[in-house]
Amino acid sequence: MMELRLLLKQSILPPSIFYGLLILAFILRKRWPRTAVAVFSVSIVALISLSMPISTHYLAQKIETEAAISPQQWQSLAQHAEAIVILGGGREGLDPAWAEEPVSYMAMERIRYGARLAKASGLPVLLSGGVPYEGALSEAALMASSLEKDFAVRPKWLEEESRTTWENATLSHKILAAEGISRIVLVTNAWHIPRSKWSFERQGFHIIAAPVGFFSAPKHWPLGGLLPNSRSLWQSTLLLHELLGQLSYKHLYK
Repeated sequence: MMELRLLLKQSILPPSIFYGLLILAFILRKRWPRTAVAVFSVSIVALISLSMPISTHYLAQKIETEAAISPQQWQSLAQHAEAIVILGGGREGLDPAWAEEPVSYMAMERIRYGARLAKASGLPVLLSGGVPYEGALSEAALMASSLEKDFAVRPKWLEEESRTTWENATLSHKILAAEGISRIVLVTNAWHIPRSKWSFERQGFHIIAAPVGFFSAPKHWPLGGLLPNSRSLWQSTLLLHELLGQLSYKHLYK
């Protein structure tokens, strides 16, 4: 089921959807040439647009609605929350440079920020992330290794079964509710915060959002952000994925 959902998701997101449209245009070129030209043009224009930094920035501004926590507020977090929850953000696969599978860039970004918050506030940490395939270490376990070895912070709890944001929330709730904890600092990427916060609030948590990795932060781009690049396409794909996630969650988990 997870593999089928992943296949479906990837097929409707860039760049796969553009490959599909280009193939469709090629198939239609003889029988319906005008339609083929239209499909080809739409796919090319959309691909170029989503590869522009200025487009990514605009899309991120619409999704990243939670403000960052200022460093001046870090020490006082313990007055308003009882734990820090850091959500998993993927893994990179086997890397010969490491004796273990490293977490992804996004996960490391969340771990680093969560470690700073934990050290400043003294709050205990829960790591949430499950097993993507049989025989693998959980994402929470990989995050715990990095958190301890790279940042000298030991997590108090590991949630090792979740495979979706909704499961991050429901399974973390089982652990923290047993401890009488309902007020948390939620650490994840800025574009992921709205859906994550919504999911955790549905479990009865009171949330202090701790977004990191803002795509909407002001930057200096060559040619005013009109020069397409692969990084912007990757960011746009994440943002579109998040929009689809927000829409689907409100129908699936009412």
